[in-house]
Amino acid sequence: MLNIMEVHETNQMIEQEKLDVRTITMGINLMDCARADVDETCEAIYGKIVRYAKDLVATGESIERDFGIPIVNKRITVTPIALVGAACCTTTGDFVKIAHALDRAAKTVGVDLIGGYSALVSKSMTPAEELLIRSLPQALSETDIVCSSVNVGSTKTGIDMNAVAMLGHIIKEIAESTADNDSYGCVKFVAFCNAPDDNPFMAGGFHGVTEGDAVVNVGVSGPGVVSRALDAAEGKDFEFLCETIKRTAFKITRVGQLVAQEASKRLGVPFGIIDLSLAPTPAVGDSVGEVLEKMGLAQVGGPGTTAALAMLNDQVKKGGIMASSYVGGLSGAFIPVSEDKNMIDAAESGCLTIEKLEAMTCVCSVGLDMIAIPGDTPASTISGIIADESAIGMVNQKTTAVRIIPVIGKTVGEMANFGGLMGYAPIMPVNQSDCSAFVNRGGRIPAPIHSFKN
Repeated sequence: MLNIMEVHETNQMIEQEKLDVRTITMGINLMDCARADVDETCEAIYGKIVRYAKDLVATGESIERDFGIPIVNKRITVTPIALVGAACCTTTGDFVKIAHALDRAAKTVGVDLIGGYSALVSKSMTPAEELLIRSLPQALSETDIVCSSVNVGSTKTGIDMNAVAMLGHIIKEIAESTADNDSYGCVKFVAFCNAPDDNPFMAGGFHGVTEGDAVVNVGVSGPGVVSRALDAAEGKDFEFLCETIKRTAFKITRVGQLVAQEASKRLGVPFGIIDLSLAPTPAVGDSVGEVLEKMGLAQVGGPGTTAALAMLNDQVKKGGIMASSYVGGLSGAFIPVSEDKNMIDAAESGCLTIEKLEAMTCVCSVGLDMIAIPGDTPASTISGIIADESAIGMVNQKTTAVRIIPVIGKTVGEMANFGGLMGYAPIMPVNQSDCSAFVNRGGRIPAPIHSFKN
């Protein structure tokens, strides 16, 4: 339990330093909803989600009132829909029906987002998985709060380049289908390598097949808290800097642990994991980029940025695992360009480039996130970026992801506005060199030699 000193510190972090619990996410297994008929499957999916999650939002709000801890989002993840719909979906339209059922159920219970309109194709695609992927432009443009992910690679299996090549075109189609809203549909889609089964964050969250029937996962946030703590570390050595970050991460995680345990008890659903990820917002003072700059960088993206991010990520994890026995999800530091004020500024000035962001993803917890690029970027270039990022994850045995938005009708120097927590982003330039001959070879990039550890 929190002692009185921790309560005082927590109040200060909430009131002055923008501490919040970013999300309570309920994961729900939908495998028992599979039927031979797609309409019956949709009915079963809707019924189970509403039955399990009917009290999720009210519970989150009651915890906020009782403990004074802001809980920004209440979300749901479900079993990858490519698996659930495999028995009944014979067309892309069938899968779109399930997307609408997810959207209706999520709106009925009042959550912010629902994730799991997903496929796991790290080695190859089944016919159902290919259909789901091809349905994405229609599904994401016709629904409001459904999020999707496709896992295209893993350290154990390699990278499915057929899926990667297809996704370049699919992402362009999603962008075009939502062109009237700065291609917002792409905000709801992410391509993964080594996707975790228990990620509470969107757009990549889904309820993995290794999970139980239902679970509560919590994602904490606190870049503002870390940033404020680093004021005391100005001019100090790296040991002091690391200790400051580690101790702060411990306090942040303790808050998440308290909320997770209370939500689990009130909902009667097992507690799963705490995701330690520092998740920024566009608000001033709630920025991972600001944390990196307080370490001594003139601007994020300059020399030293990758080293600073590596240290931040490591110390956040070291502090967090002392506060909770069940740490999972992604856990580390997010670097979404559009959701981080200092990242936005650095991208606008040209100090932060896509190539530098790629280097940073080698040491952070996710990948290329919320990056706006010109709408006329070739599909093969998008596929090449996904392949590069997947290779980093595959070789380094870590999760990497790509959430990239080719904003139709806009070019370098213009701004895309996604609203709310999704923020806004300058359109960043991409390398113009053609990689289509590489992307379109077909087949699979094999797993690295160090994957064979059985």
